[in-house]
Amino acid sequence: MKGSLTRGMVFALAGLCLIWQAEARSAPNAPAVASGVEACAPGGPCAHPLPVRVVIVTMFEIGADTGDLPGEFQLWKERRHLDVRIPFPQSHHDLYYDPASQVLGMVTGMGTARSATATMALGLDQRFDLSHAYWLVAGIAGIDPADASIGSAAWAHYLVDGDLAHEIDPREIPKDWKTGYFPLGKNGPNDPSPPDPKGEVFELNPALRDWAFALTRDIKLPDDPGIAAARALYTGQPMAQRPPFVLKGDQLAAMTFWHGKLMTDWANDWVRYWTGGKGEFVTSGMEETGTYQAITYLDRIGRADKSRFMVLRAGSNYTMPPPGFTAAQYLLRENQGFAGMHAALESLYLVGSRVIDELTAHWDRYEKTVPK
Repeated sequence: MKGSLTRGMVFALAGLCLIWQAEARSAPNAPAVASGVEACAPGGPCAHPLPVRVVIVTMFEIGADTGDLPGEFQLWKERRHLDVRIPFPQSHHDLYYDPASQVLGMVTGMGTARSATATMALGLDQRFDLSHAYWLVAGIAGIDPADASIGSAAWAHYLVDGDLAHEIDPREIPKDWKTGYFPLGKNGPNDPSPPDPKGEVFELNPALRDWAFALTRDIKLPDDPGIAAARALYTGQPMAQRPPFVLKGDQLAAMTFWHGKLMTDWANDWVRYWTGGKGEFVTSGMEETGTYQAITYLDRIGRADKSRFMVLRAGSNYTMPPPGFTAAQYLLRENQGFAGMHAALESLYLVGSRVIDELTAHWDRYEKTVPK
């Protein structure tokens, strides 16, 4: 997860959000909860659960949910009329709902632990009928300059976890090891034995991903002088210099905010390894493997449908520096504010909304049949 402020400021604001949210829950002018659900305790039995067509999954907000510097949630709440607040004390952030479109918005909190627990908490909450709901993860990300530019939005097929591993300090690795980081159960990074996944990789519904991409591939994404100047630095990397566009690309989720050419090389190798060469690393984030792990469990008991899960990530920053900068220099520079933050948020909204509009406008077609 990447923010437009410094990393420290984002975490500080995240802490303040908990206070503001608690105050908002008791605010006298907060919108009323949809009829029938206000009588149901969070997580308890509910005779008339709210029907949900789409769950918009975001990971963080900066400050208030409306009217200030936006994080991932704010544009969705303001523009899609998610005005009905639903208390959600068993997780990070209250939920918001639009009765007209039956779209539900959530903020999981940053990291795999929060995203997994928030998704599980929602899936088990009997106030909601999620049996036919589509799930759209919409978040900012680091983006590989070999594949795309900041502001570009990528639909994922594979989600790969970057945390489940063995590790020794690079200063202590054997001379024939490329890295000190290698998969659990393997005899070093040079072990050629095939992977035996235990939560390290997930494959989303490729037909749904391809449908969403076909629906959105020609959307003109926002551009501005700021991101044009940032991408111009990436000489010799034509994809990094393109104006923002929609593409297909896979997601690596890891709890460490990493940066640099060597780390980008590792990310590409890691995704290729866990997907058997079928995946292509494009975006880096923190949450998806946790979110989707919860969905797979909920699918087993009919509380969610894993075939209806989509991941859209837009580049707020590059995963490695341009020529002339060291990894440390560019990481510290990025921490003062990502050039692609605003463009990425707008791209997420434009691209994701096209899919949501199609699903909700033709619910008679998509309620029981997943598009492909």
